[in-house]
Amino acid sequence: MNTVQIKPDIYWVGVIDWAIRDFHGYVTPNGTTYNNYLIVDEHITLLDTVRHDFAETTINNIRHIVDPSRIKNIIINHIENDHVTSLDKIMALAPKATIYITEKGKKGLSRFFDLSAWNIKIVKTGDTLNIGKRNLLFLETPMLHWPDSMMTYIKEDKVLISQDGFGQHYASASRFDDEFIECSSIQELDDAVVDYYANILMPFGNLIKSKIGEIQKLGLEIDVIAPDHGIIWRKDPGKILKMYMDMANGAADLRVSIIYDTMWQSTEMMTLPIMQGLKDEGVDCRVIKLRATPMSFAIKEFWRSRGTLIGTPTLNNKMYPTIAEFLHHLTGLRPKGRITGVFGSYGWGGGAVKEAYDSLKAMKLETFEPGVEALYRPSPDDEKKCYEFGREFAKKVKEYHNQFK
Repeated sequence: MNTVQIKPDIYWVGVIDWAIRDFHGYVTPNGTTYNNYLIVDEHITLLDTVRHDFAETTINNIRHIVDPSRIKNIIINHIENDHVTSLDKIMALAPKATIYITEKGKKGLSRFFDLSAWNIKIVKTGDTLNIGKRNLLFLETPMLHWPDSMMTYIKEDKVLISQDGFGQHYASASRFDDEFIECSSIQELDDAVVDYYANILMPFGNLIKSKIGEIQKLGLEIDVIAPDHGIIWRKDPGKILKMYMDMANGAADLRVSIIYDTMWQSTEMMTLPIMQGLKDEGVDCRVIKLRATPMSFAIKEFWRSRGTLIGTPTLNNKMYPTIAEFLHHLTGLRPKGRITGVFGSYGWGGGAVKEAYDSLKAMKLETFEPGVEALYRPSPDDEKKCYEFGREFAKKVKEYHNQFK
């Protein structure tokens, strides 16, 4: 039986998905977990469910603690498929349970299930639920990251059930941050946090700052932050709150990501002198070829870096398709606080570099212009231009980075 006590009578009853490698297009090389939680009190309360194909696992975990028919309350913090699609299996075992959910959550839930036989209560920020010795406080968090989202605070135990906020896609035998760090490393955990934030929560920085501010204004003491994915924060929950505030404020490393693709290696050849120019100016860099790299990894490296250079060959007077896809994906994430530039190669006609700059400007990102282009294959003179382009871009990145100190 796979249950873990978070605090006395509060249990993790979730599941570990070791095998998943694609989470709605977001590559998950380390798998993920679907976390849900059971509170044993006068009124037994379940917070969230799990993805439908793991329903029996979570039910068995609950059975290890209590008979599921004794569940009186089910709190649905988020209606995305990986958290709600086993709800019908739970309700079949506890048909008299009351479901607590936001108004938008109920509307969305009706697209999954026939709600007519279920007892559903709408809650909003500030509403509370007494379950015996404990009082639960509901906090709506719309668009973090769905319109229905909310968090639940267990007052007496100082536990924040944070749904998708503060999570990571990481399957691990460790349930808590201190256990994970002991077995792996703080750097690996931090990387998982950045990866999750960059690919899922990047567009919502201002909302994140607002909600953390709301938590602080309410004076909530937090001993544990328990998200719906990944590691539970008990050693230092303040660490993840600070990380989120820093990321929401546009924190980045003083370095450059070179994200490129190439058709006949001409654009690829340009990356080498550009990289050397960056390095000689004292700025570290990472070079990423898109066709050899998962999109979500490229997005993470873009987010970690204060500056990014996009390299694209021209195909039919347009950006190379993988570059166009990357920039289209980035547009939806609405990045801020980054400086960008473009380089590339072309044959009988150009167009890709200009189109890439137009895309970056449409995102309202800072741009360093003009870019550098090479006809067919870069000549020695082109390589010198690439080197200088790298050096000058590094200078601009350092200047831009200083604005965020």
